Amino acid sequence: MTDLNDYFDPVSIESPEFEFLALQAGFPHNIVIHTENHPLKDPDRFKVALFGVPEGRNSPGTGSIKGPDSIRRELYKLARIPGKLKIIDLGNMKQGTTFNDTVAGLTDIIIFLAEQNIFPLIIGGSSALTLAFDKALSSMNIRYTLLTVDSRIDYVSEKSGNDSFNYLSTLIHNNKSSFDHYINIGYQSYLNDQQVVNRFLKRKSELLRIGDVRKAIFLTEPLFRDSDAAVFDISAVRQSEAPGSVSPSPNGFYGEEICLLARYAGISDNLKVFGLFDVNPDLDVRNQTASLAAQMIWFFLEGFSQKQYETPSLSNTNSGRFIKYHVKITDLNEDLIFVRSNLTERWWMELPSGDAGPVYIACSHDDYLKANRNEVPERWLTGAGRLKS
Repeated sequence: MTDLNDYFDPVSIESPEFEFLALQAGFPHNIVIHTENHPLKDPDRFKVALFGVPEGRNSPGTGSIKGPDSIRRELYKLARIPGKLKIIDLGNMKQGTTFNDTVAGLTDIIIFLAEQNIFPLIIGGSSALTLAFDKALSSMNIRYTLLTVDSRIDYVSEKSGNDSFNYLSTLIHNNKSSFDHYINIGYQSYLNDQQVVNRFLKRKSELLRIGDVRKAIFLTEPLFRDSDAAVFDISAVRQSEAPGSVSPSPNGFYGEEICLLARYAGISDNLKVFGLFDVNPDLDVRNQTASLAAQMIWFFLEGFSQKQYETPSLSNTNSGRFIKYHVKITDLNEDLIFVRSNLTERWWMELPSGDAGPVYIACSHDDYLKANRNEVPERWLTGAGRLKS
């Protein structure tokens, strides 16, 4: 049996100089905290396990090793999460002798928490740690979709090895990986090699430029709903709002937008692991980046507390929870089938998949309206193409 005390150092941060909230109204009132006087026990009582991975190796931003505690200090200043969500702060994972040792330990932890039905919420550290997400999901034989919110697609054609700018190469070229589909939200064209963009588009990846996302950010919610792992790189936020990054950009998401995206990740009933990476306190200004990262985590947890597990019951047409709509499209032999939840008003598309039965792909009301205008939604084309490949 895995003893989490062997993997984690207790939480040890200084109390804030002043507090805006009464003790019972503060975030720490929501959670059980691993301290020296309170070792970890009975983790299966909790729904979410929050922990830091202070690992800056395999990244040009070595200062990200200080990220977890910097973010945690700001998180503990926030208000408690509404509801009765049971959260535990496991502390910071003990650093391995090498980077690969840290990845191996993080992989073990993710698998253990999944077996206990506990959601891992990880504060990095650098995004090179995404390799542990891959190893864990592959070990569990899950053909998974990885979603990143990042200004860059972390793949470099001429490089080899796993680092924070090239971990996707490791996932793609590893024949033991169950990595199946890639989604990027918020990439900036002028920061990316067009050949890399084209390479991922040929793989039927879904890539959304920052400008397109900001025009209708609500259309990203279905992408989170279909994802198994979500990785947020703080460099997706514009430098004026998050200066504590080794690769900042004058353009990017505003604070309110990145928090909304984090909330979409929280309400996803398919997501199995979440990571927030590359906050570098050495480059921060008055803890501004750490504070924004803490608020992103708060919004993720607030969304998680309101999660509705609808996807597993989509095929149950007798539940009364869903309504099916058939839409005829010119030049298509079969109707497009849309499913809407009466409870949450979320939408899915139903695609046939041979003897395996129908496959459901999350979509938006806009996709349904587009079909009614005799247009085939992009999500349907992407999903159908992936099922044929």
